[in-house]
Amino acid sequence: MSNKLVFATNNLHKLEEVSAMLNGAFELLTLNQIGCNEDIPETGDTFIENAGQKSWYVYSNFGLNCFGDDSGLEVDALNGEPGVYSARYSGTRDHDKNIDLLLQKLEGEENRKARFKAVISLVIDGVEQLFEGTVEGSIRAERSGTDGFGYDPIFQPDGYSITFAEMSMDEKNAISHRGRAVEKLVAFLKNS
Repeated sequence: MSNKLVFATNNLHKLEEVSAMLNGAFELLTLNQIGCNEDIPETGDTFIENAGQKSWYVYSNFGLNCFGDDSGLEVDALNGEPGVYSARYSGTRDHDKNIDLLLQKLEGEENRKARFKAVISLVIDGVEQLFEGTVEGSIRAERSGTDGFGYDPIFQPDGYSITFAEMSMDEKNAISHRGRAVEKLVAFLKNS
């Protein structure tokens, strides 16, 4: 197997996180680098469906081995919201507006339990493998920290007194949902 893999994203934050974890074992190509300028549809009702749509789209249209991910935040008191709509919860892809809406919906709520979930769909030579990662935690009432992206400033993982946005990338990758899913992906790739 070639050590080139397409990561079906143009999200530079995700690319940076995953590249750091792959530690040079694979050369990651972005959608831009392979000339894929289309918005790949994410019409699934689950993280698995959305991740698969991305990897299969690239494999089917470009003939390249690829992995795609989908991830999001599930808040118990909101029946799992924002879930697959995490990136555009407020109707936009604006992280601050998404956080504001979430905090507004949780106002006065005592149950702050939440989790980040990530699913990676890897398609190699027409065969799909799935890798999942989850990290449990809670939602803070206000933002703290400046690193990371998305809901990182309000998500405090269980066992820690700081948010994802207050951690270094290495600290976050060691325990994050995406980090756990990527670990499984890397282990699979190294053993293939």
